[in-house]
Amino acid sequence: MAEEKGKPPMLDRYRVLDLTDDRGALCGKTLAELGADVIKVERPGGDLSRNIGPFYQDTPDPEKSLNWFAFNLNKRGITLNIETKDGQEIFKRLAKNADFVIESFKPGYLDKLGLGYKALSKVNPRIILTSITPFGQTGPYSNYNASDLITMSMSGYVYICGDSDRPPVRFSSDQSYYQGSLQAAVGTMIAHYYRELTGEGQHVDVSMQESMVWTLCYAPHDWYILKSLEHTREGPLWKRYGVTYRLIWPCKDGYVCYRLLMAQPGAEVMNDLIASMNAEGLGEDMKGIEWTKLSFAELSQEDINHWEEEVGKYFLRHTKRELHEEAVRQRNVIQPVNTGKDIFESPQLAARDFWVEVEHPELAISITYPGPYFKSTGTSWQKGHRAPLIGEHNEEIYEKELGFSKQELAILKRENVI
Repeated sequence: MAEEKGKPPMLDRYRVLDLTDDRGALCGKTLAELGADVIKVERPGGDLSRNIGPFYQDTPDPEKSLNWFAFNLNKRGITLNIETKDGQEIFKRLAKNADFVIESFKPGYLDKLGLGYKALSKVNPRIILTSITPFGQTGPYSNYNASDLITMSMSGYVYICGDSDRPPVRFSSDQSYYQGSLQAAVGTMIAHYYRELTGEGQHVDVSMQESMVWTLCYAPHDWYILKSLEHTREGPLWKRYGVTYRLIWPCKDGYVCYRLLMAQPGAEVMNDLIASMNAEGLGEDMKGIEWTKLSFAELSQEDINHWEEEVGKYFLRHTKRELHEEAVRQRNVIQPVNTGKDIFESPQLAARDFWVEVEHPELAISITYPGPYFKSTGTSWQKGHRAPLIGEHNEEIYEKELGFSKQELAILKRENVI
Protein backbone atom coordinates (compact mmCIF):
# COMPACT_ATOMS: atom_id res chain seq x y z
CA MET A 1 0.00 0.00 0.00
CA ALA A 2 1.06 3.61 -0.31
CA GLU A 3 3.74 3.98 2.34
CA GLU A 4 3.68 7.28 4.23
CA LYS A 5 7.11 8.89 4.32
CA GLY A 6 8.97 8.45 7.58
CA LYS A 7 6.56 5.91 9.05
CA PRO A 8 7.59 2.24 9.27
CA PRO A 9 5.02 -0.43 8.40
CA MET A 10 3.43 -1.98 11.50
CA LEU A 11 4.79 -5.52 11.08
CA ASP A 12 7.96 -4.83 9.11
CA ARG A 13 10.13 -6.99 11.38
CA TYR A 14 7.98 -10.10 11.11
CA ARG A 15 7.66 -13.01 8.71
CA VAL A 16 4.59 -15.07 7.80
CA LEU A 17 4.55 -18.45 6.03
CA ASP A 18 1.25 -18.61 4.15
CA LEU A 19 -0.07 -22.12 3.46
CA THR A 20 -3.67 -21.05 2.83
CA ASP A 21 -5.81 -21.60 -0.22
CA ASP A 22 -8.52 -19.16 -1.35
CA ARG A 23 -10.34 -19.67 1.98
CA GLY A 24 -7.58 -17.96 3.93
CA ALA A 25 -5.67 -15.87 1.40
CA LEU A 26 -7.09 -12.58 2.68
CA CYS A 27 -5.50 -13.20 6.08
CA GLY A 28 -2.03 -13.27 4.55
CA LYS A 29 -2.81 -10.27 2.37
CA THR A 30 -3.89 -8.29 5.43
CA LEU A 31 -0.73 -9.15 7.34
CA ALA A 32 1.35 -8.28 4.28
CA GLU A 33 -0.30 -4.89 4.00
CA LEU A 34 0.50 -4.29 7.66
CA GLY A 35 4.14 -4.72 6.70
CA ALA A 36 4.92 -8.38 7.36
CA ASP A 37 7.11 -10.34 4.96
CA VAL A 38 4.50 -12.87 3.82
CA ILE A 39 5.87 -15.84 1.89
CA LYS A 40 3.16 -17.66 -0.03
CA VAL A 41 4.09 -21.36 -0.07
CA GLU A 42 2.57 -23.06 -3.12
CA ARG A 43 2.60 -26.61 -4.36
CA PRO A 44 4.99 -27.22 -7.30
CA GLY A 45 3.27 -25.92 -10.41
CA GLY A 46 1.26 -23.36 -8.48
CA ASP A 47 -1.68 -23.09 -6.08
CA LEU A 48 -5.07 -24.28 -7.34
CA SER A 49 -6.58 -20.89 -6.52
CA ARG A 50 -4.64 -19.53 -9.50
CA ASN A 51 -7.30 -21.20 -11.63
CA ILE A 52 -10.10 -19.05 -10.19
CA GLY A 53 -11.33 -16.46 -12.68
CA PRO A 54 -11.85 -13.93 -13.98
CA PHE A 55 -8.56 -13.62 -15.84
CA TYR A 56 -6.66 -10.70 -17.27
CA GLN A 57 -7.95 -10.08 -20.82
CA ASP A 58 -10.17 -13.18 -20.40
CA THR A 59 -7.20 -15.47 -21.01
CA PRO A 60 -7.25 -18.47 -18.61
CA ASP A 61 -3.74 -18.64 -17.25
CA PRO A 62 -2.46 -19.40 -13.71
CA GLU A 63 -0.33 -16.25 -13.96
CA LYS A 64 -3.27 -14.03 -14.96
CA SER A 65 -5.97 -14.78 -12.39
CA LEU A 66 -7.44 -11.51 -11.11
CA ASN A 67 -8.53 -13.41 -8.01
CA TRP A 68 -4.91 -14.37 -7.39
CA PHE A 69 -3.79 -10.79 -8.01
CA ALA A 70 -6.30 -9.42 -5.51
CA PHE A 71 -5.71 -11.78 -2.59
CA ASN A 72 -1.95 -12.24 -2.85
CA LEU A 73 -0.86 -8.65 -3.23
CA ASN A 74 2.36 -7.76 -1.37
CA LYS A 75 3.39 -11.39 -0.85
CA ARG A 76 6.54 -13.16 -2.00
CA GLY A 77 6.14 -16.66 -3.39
CA ILE A 78 7.92 -20.02 -3.35
CA THR A 79 6.98 -23.54 -4.37
CA LEU A 80 7.35 -26.43 -1.92
CA ASN A 81 5.82 -29.89 -1.68
CA ILE A 82 5.26 -30.34 2.06
CA GLU A 83 4.03 -33.90 1.51
CA THR A 84 7.61 -35.02 0.83
CA LYS A 85 10.15 -35.65 3.56
CA ASP A 86 12.59 -33.14 2.11
CA GLY A 87 9.77 -30.61 1.77
CA GLN A 88 8.85 -31.03 5.42
CA GLU A 89 12.42 -30.50 6.55
CA ILE A 90 12.72 -27.39 4.40
CA PHE A 91 9.49 -26.02 5.82
CA LYS A 92 10.77 -26.54 9.37
CA ARG A 93 13.90 -24.61 8.46
CA LEU A 94 11.72 -21.78 7.20
CA ALA A 95 9.54 -21.93 10.31
CA LYS A 96 12.57 -21.65 12.57
CA ASN A 97 13.02 -18.03 11.49
CA ALA A 98 9.34 -17.20 10.94
CA ASP A 99 6.95 -15.50 13.34
CA PHE A 100 3.62 -16.76 12.00
CA VAL A 101 2.28 -19.68 9.98
CA ILE A 102 -1.24 -19.46 8.55
CA GLU A 103 -3.01 -22.44 6.99
CA SER A 104 -6.43 -23.62 5.82
CA PHE A 105 -6.04 -27.41 5.55
CA LYS A 106 -8.44 -29.91 7.12
CA PRO A 107 -7.88 -30.35 10.86
CA GLY A 108 -5.09 -32.82 11.54
CA TYR A 109 -3.51 -32.61 8.08
CA LEU A 110 -0.40 -30.75 9.20
CA ASP A 111 -0.08 -33.00 12.26
CA LYS A 112 0.08 -36.04 9.96
CA LEU A 113 2.93 -34.38 8.07
CA GLY A 114 4.79 -33.59 11.27
CA LEU A 115 4.15 -29.88 10.74
CA GLY A 116 1.38 -29.22 13.29
CA TYR A 117 1.65 -26.74 16.11
CA LYS A 118 3.41 -29.11 18.53
CA ALA A 119 6.07 -29.97 15.96
CA LEU A 120 6.61 -26.38 14.85
CA SER A 121 6.74 -25.05 18.40
CA LYS A 122 9.63 -27.42 19.11
CA VAL A 123 11.51 -25.83 16.23
CA ASN A 124 10.42 -22.32 17.20
CA PRO A 125 8.73 -21.85 20.61
CA ARG A 126 7.59 -18.34 19.61
CA ILE A 127 5.74 -19.49 16.50
CA ILE A 128 2.07 -18.62 16.12
CA LEU A 129 0.09 -21.06 13.95
CA THR A 130 -3.28 -19.79 12.72
CA SER A 131 -5.69 -22.35 11.27
CA ILE A 132 -8.70 -21.24 9.18
CA THR A 133 -11.29 -23.96 8.57
CA PRO A 134 -15.04 -24.13 7.91
CA PHE A 135 -15.98 -25.28 11.43
CA GLY A 136 -12.84 -25.09 13.54
CA GLN A 137 -10.47 -27.76 14.84
CA THR A 138 -12.99 -29.42 17.17
CA GLY A 139 -16.67 -30.36 17.28
CA PRO A 140 -18.83 -32.83 15.31
CA TYR A 141 -18.45 -30.90 12.03
CA SER A 142 -14.73 -30.19 12.29
CA ASN A 143 -13.75 -32.67 9.56
CA TYR A 144 -16.58 -31.83 7.17
CA ASN A 145 -15.75 -30.41 3.77
CA ALA A 146 -17.51 -27.14 3.08
CA SER A 147 -17.74 -24.42 0.46
CA ASP A 148 -18.64 -20.81 1.13
CA LEU A 149 -22.31 -21.62 0.42
CA ILE A 150 -22.28 -24.31 3.11
CA THR A 151 -20.61 -22.24 5.82
CA MET A 152 -22.79 -19.23 4.98
CA SER A 153 -25.91 -21.39 5.18
CA MET A 154 -24.88 -23.10 8.40
CA SER A 155 -24.09 -19.75 10.01
CA GLY A 156 -27.69 -18.64 9.53
CA TYR A 157 -26.63 -15.76 7.30
CA VAL A 158 -28.28 -17.07 4.13
CA TYR A 159 -31.63 -17.34 5.94
CA ILE A 160 -31.90 -13.54 6.13
CA CYS A 161 -30.74 -12.88 2.53
CA GLY A 162 -33.24 -12.38 -0.26
CA ASP A 163 -36.94 -11.62 -0.62
CA SER A 164 -39.60 -12.70 1.85
CA ASP A 165 -41.68 -14.50 -0.80
CA ARG A 166 -38.75 -16.48 -2.21
CA PRO A 167 -36.20 -19.01 -0.89
CA PRO A 168 -33.01 -17.72 0.74
CA VAL A 169 -30.19 -16.69 -1.59
CA ARG A 170 -26.39 -16.77 -1.35
CA PHE A 171 -24.49 -13.52 -0.95
CA SER A 172 -22.70 -12.63 -4.19
CA SER A 173 -19.13 -13.45 -3.10
CA ASP A 174 -17.30 -15.71 -0.66
CA GLN A 175 -18.11 -13.76 2.49
CA SER A 176 -17.34 -16.60 4.89
CA TYR A 177 -13.85 -16.90 3.41
CA TYR A 178 -13.29 -13.16 3.79
CA GLN A 179 -14.73 -12.95 7.30
CA GLY A 180 -12.84 -16.05 8.40
CA SER A 181 -9.61 -14.58 7.01
CA LEU A 182 -10.10 -11.20 8.65
CA GLN A 183 -10.98 -12.72 12.01
CA ALA A 184 -7.89 -14.90 11.60
CA ALA A 185 -5.79 -11.76 11.13
CA VAL A 186 -7.35 -10.29 14.27
CA GLY A 187 -6.76 -13.49 16.24
CA THR A 188 -3.19 -13.64 14.98
CA MET A 189 -2.54 -10.08 16.15
CA ILE A 190 -4.02 -10.82 19.59
CA ALA A 191 -1.75 -13.87 19.87
CA HIS A 192 1.16 -11.69 18.73
CA TYR A 193 0.42 -9.15 21.47
CA TYR A 194 0.40 -11.98 24.04
CA ARG A 195 3.72 -13.24 22.65
CA GLU A 196 5.23 -9.77 23.00
CA LEU A 197 4.31 -9.89 26.70
CA THR A 198 5.23 -13.50 27.46
CA GLY A 199 7.50 -14.75 24.68
CA GLU A 200 5.10 -17.65 24.07
CA GLY A 201 3.56 -18.69 20.77
CA GLN A 202 0.20 -20.41 20.41
CA HIS A 203 -2.28 -22.05 18.05
CA VAL A 204 -5.13 -19.80 16.84
CA ASP A 205 -8.20 -21.79 15.77
CA VAL A 206 -10.60 -19.89 13.45
CA SER A 207 -14.03 -21.17 12.36
CA MET A 208 -15.57 -19.56 9.27
CA GLN A 209 -19.02 -20.55 10.53
CA GLU A 210 -18.43 -18.76 13.84
CA SER A 211 -17.01 -15.73 12.04
CA MET A 212 -20.23 -15.42 10.04
CA VAL A 213 -22.49 -15.98 13.06
CA TRP A 214 -20.64 -13.10 14.71
CA THR A 215 -21.64 -10.76 11.86
CA LEU A 216 -25.35 -11.39 12.48
CA CYS A 217 -25.13 -9.54 15.79
CA TYR A 218 -28.80 -9.15 16.59
CA ALA A 219 -30.34 -12.32 15.15
CA PRO A 220 -29.12 -14.89 17.73
CA HIS A 221 -30.17 -12.54 20.54
CA ASP A 222 -33.62 -12.07 18.98
CA TRP A 223 -34.08 -15.80 18.82
CA TYR A 224 -32.80 -16.39 22.33
CA ILE A 225 -35.06 -13.76 23.87
CA LEU A 226 -38.14 -13.80 21.60
CA LYS A 227 -37.96 -17.31 20.11
CA SER A 228 -38.59 -15.59 16.77
CA LEU A 229 -36.69 -13.45 14.29
CA GLU A 230 -38.02 -9.98 13.62
CA HIS A 231 -35.25 -9.44 11.06
CA THR A 232 -35.64 -12.00 8.28
CA ARG A 233 -35.64 -11.87 4.45
CA GLU A 234 -36.98 -8.49 3.41
CA GLY A 235 -35.10 -7.79 0.16
CA PRO A 236 -35.51 -4.11 -0.77
CA LEU A 237 -38.24 -3.67 1.84
CA TRP A 238 -38.55 -2.92 5.57
CA LYS A 239 -41.46 -4.34 7.54
CA ARG A 240 -42.77 -3.07 10.86
CA TYR A 241 -46.15 -3.44 12.57
CA GLY A 242 -47.59 -5.25 9.57
CA VAL A 243 -46.74 -2.43 7.15
CA THR A 244 -44.11 -2.68 4.39
CA TYR A 245 -41.82 0.24 3.56
CA ARG A 246 -39.59 0.68 0.56
CA LEU A 247 -35.81 0.90 1.02
CA ILE A 248 -34.41 0.78 -2.54
CA TRP A 249 -35.80 3.20 -5.12
CA PRO A 250 -35.08 3.62 -8.84
CA CYS A 251 -33.91 7.07 -9.87
CA LYS A 252 -32.82 8.71 -13.11
CA ASP A 253 -29.46 6.93 -13.35
CA GLY A 254 -29.69 3.97 -10.98
CA TYR A 255 -30.93 3.46 -7.43
CA VAL A 256 -30.94 5.21 -4.08
CA CYS A 257 -31.54 3.91 -0.57
CA TYR A 258 -34.17 5.69 1.51
CA ARG A 259 -37.06 5.11 3.92
CA LEU A 260 -39.87 7.48 4.77
CA LEU A 261 -39.07 9.10 8.10
CA MET A 262 -41.59 9.74 10.84
CA ALA A 263 -41.65 10.23 14.59
CA GLN A 264 -38.67 11.64 16.44
CA PRO A 265 -35.80 12.24 15.95
CA GLY A 266 -35.48 12.19 12.15
CA ALA A 267 -38.84 13.18 10.74
CA GLU A 268 -38.21 16.95 10.77
CA VAL A 269 -36.35 16.61 7.47
CA MET A 270 -39.43 15.21 5.73
CA ASN A 271 -40.83 18.72 5.35
CA ASP A 272 -37.80 19.79 3.31
CA LEU A 273 -38.15 16.78 1.01
CA ILE A 274 -41.86 17.48 0.57
CA ALA A 275 -41.09 21.13 -0.22
CA SER A 276 -38.73 20.01 -3.01
CA MET A 277 -41.40 17.69 -4.35
CA ASN A 278 -44.07 20.40 -4.18
CA ALA A 279 -41.84 22.72 -6.23
CA GLU A 280 -42.16 20.16 -9.05
CA GLY A 281 -45.91 19.66 -8.62
CA LEU A 282 -45.65 16.41 -6.66
CA GLY A 283 -46.92 15.36 -3.24
CA GLU A 284 -49.29 18.30 -2.75
CA ASP A 285 -51.45 16.32 -0.29
CA MET A 286 -48.34 15.48 1.77
CA LYS A 287 -47.82 19.14 2.63
CA GLY A 288 -48.72 19.99 6.21
CA ILE A 289 -48.47 16.45 7.58
CA GLU A 290 -46.92 16.50 11.04
CA TRP A 291 -44.38 13.79 10.41
CA THR A 292 -42.87 13.99 13.89
CA LYS A 293 -46.19 13.02 15.43
CA LEU A 294 -46.82 9.98 13.26
CA SER A 295 -46.21 6.51 14.67
CA PHE A 296 -45.21 3.41 12.73
CA ALA A 297 -47.81 1.47 14.68
CA GLU A 298 -50.68 3.75 13.52
CA LEU A 299 -50.04 3.88 9.76
CA SER A 300 -51.87 1.88 7.13
CA GLN A 301 -50.35 0.23 4.09
CA GLU A 302 -52.61 2.40 1.94
CA ASP A 303 -51.08 5.60 3.37
CA ILE A 304 -47.55 4.36 2.86
CA ASN A 305 -48.20 3.17 -0.70
CA HIS A 306 -49.63 6.56 -1.67
CA TRP A 307 -46.79 8.57 -0.15
CA GLU A 308 -44.17 6.27 -1.63
CA GLU A 309 -45.74 6.60 -5.08
CA GLU A 310 -45.30 10.38 -4.93
CA VAL A 311 -41.75 10.18 -3.58
CA GLY A 312 -40.91 7.59 -6.25
CA LYS A 313 -42.03 9.95 -9.03
CA TYR A 314 -39.74 12.63 -7.65
CA PHE A 315 -36.74 10.31 -7.42
CA LEU A 316 -37.17 9.22 -11.05
CA ARG A 317 -36.64 12.82 -12.16
CA HIS A 318 -33.23 13.12 -10.51
CA THR A 319 -29.84 11.43 -10.52
CA LYS A 320 -28.23 9.70 -7.56
CA ARG A 321 -25.82 12.57 -7.13
CA GLU A 322 -28.55 15.22 -7.24
CA LEU A 323 -30.66 13.39 -4.68
CA HIS A 324 -27.71 12.76 -2.38
CA GLU A 325 -26.43 16.34 -2.53
CA GLU A 326 -29.91 17.71 -1.83
CA ALA A 327 -30.28 15.27 1.08
CA VAL A 328 -26.99 16.49 2.57
CA ARG A 329 -28.20 20.09 2.40
CA GLN A 330 -31.49 19.08 4.03
CA ARG A 331 -29.79 16.76 6.57
CA ASN A 332 -31.78 13.86 5.14
CA VAL A 333 -30.55 10.29 4.55
CA ILE A 334 -30.91 9.57 0.83
CA GLN A 335 -27.87 7.50 -0.16
CA PRO A 336 -26.75 6.42 -3.63
CA VAL A 337 -26.51 2.71 -4.37
CA ASN A 338 -23.01 2.88 -5.84
CA THR A 339 -21.84 0.78 -8.74
CA GLY A 340 -18.23 -0.27 -9.24
CA LYS A 341 -17.75 2.76 -11.51
CA ASP A 342 -19.20 5.04 -8.82
CA ILE A 343 -16.78 3.68 -6.22
CA PHE A 344 -13.77 4.27 -8.46
CA GLU A 345 -14.93 7.84 -9.02
CA SER A 346 -15.80 8.52 -5.36
CA PRO A 347 -14.41 11.90 -4.23
CA GLN A 348 -14.33 10.63 -0.65
CA LEU A 349 -12.09 7.67 -1.49
CA ALA A 350 -9.93 9.87 -3.72
CA ALA A 351 -9.48 12.42 -0.93
CA ARG A 352 -8.15 9.69 1.35
CA ASP A 353 -5.80 8.25 -1.32
CA PHE A 354 -7.61 4.94 -1.07
CA TRP A 355 -6.74 3.65 -4.54
CA VAL A 356 -3.17 2.62 -5.33
CA GLU A 357 -1.43 1.79 -8.58
CA VAL A 358 0.60 -1.44 -8.62
CA GLU A 359 2.97 -2.24 -11.45
CA HIS A 360 2.76 -5.58 -13.29
CA PRO A 361 5.98 -5.59 -15.35
CA GLU A 362 5.22 -8.98 -16.89
CA LEU A 363 2.00 -7.52 -18.33
CA ALA A 364 3.52 -4.10 -19.06
CA ILE A 365 0.69 -2.38 -17.19
CA SER A 366 -0.25 -1.05 -13.78
CA ILE A 367 -3.47 -2.11 -12.06
CA THR A 368 -5.50 -0.10 -9.57
CA TYR A 369 -6.07 -1.85 -6.23
CA PRO A 370 -7.97 -0.93 -3.05
CA GLY A 371 -5.64 0.60 -0.52
CA PRO A 372 -5.59 0.73 3.29
CA TYR A 373 -8.93 0.74 5.06
CA PHE A 374 -7.60 2.70 8.02
CA LYS A 375 -4.91 5.24 8.71
CA SER A 376 -2.76 5.59 11.81
CA THR A 377 -0.54 8.41 13.05
CA GLY A 378 2.50 6.36 14.00
CA THR A 379 2.83 3.66 11.36
CA SER A 380 2.05 3.04 7.70
CA TRP A 381 0.85 0.28 5.44
CA GLN A 382 3.17 -1.75 3.26
CA LYS A 383 4.16 -0.28 -0.07
CA GLY A 384 2.40 -2.35 -2.73
CA HIS A 385 3.90 -4.90 -5.10
CA ARG A 386 2.01 -7.35 -7.25
CA ALA A 387 1.23 -10.95 -6.33
CA PRO A 388 4.09 -13.40 -6.96
CA LEU A 389 4.54 -15.49 -10.07
CA ILE A 390 4.86 -19.26 -9.60
CA GLY A 391 8.09 -19.90 -7.68
CA GLU A 392 9.24 -16.33 -8.30
CA HIS A 393 11.28 -16.10 -5.10
CA ASN A 394 12.63 -19.65 -4.94
CA GLU A 395 16.18 -18.56 -5.69
CA GLU A 396 15.99 -15.59 -3.35
CA ILE A 397 14.84 -17.68 -0.39
CA TYR A 398 16.32 -21.12 -1.01
CA GLU A 399 19.73 -19.99 -2.21
CA LYS A 400 20.34 -16.70 -0.45
CA GLU A 401 18.58 -17.45 2.83
CA LEU A 402 18.76 -21.23 3.27
CA GLY A 403 22.06 -21.72 1.45
CA PHE A 404 21.05 -24.27 -1.19
CA SER A 405 23.21 -24.47 -4.28
CA LYS A 406 21.76 -24.28 -7.78
CA GLN A 407 22.63 -27.95 -8.24
CA GLU A 408 20.74 -28.90 -5.08
CA LEU A 409 17.73 -26.87 -6.20
CA ALA A 410 17.79 -28.59 -9.58
CA ILE A 411 17.67 -31.97 -7.83
CA LEU A 412 14.82 -30.85 -5.53
CA LYS A 413 12.89 -29.61 -8.56
CA ARG A 414 13.46 -32.87 -10.43
CA GLU A 415 12.18 -34.80 -7.40
CA ASN A 416 9.05 -32.61 -7.20
CA VAL A 417 10.06 -31.10 -3.85
CA ILE A 418 10.00 -27.52 -5.12
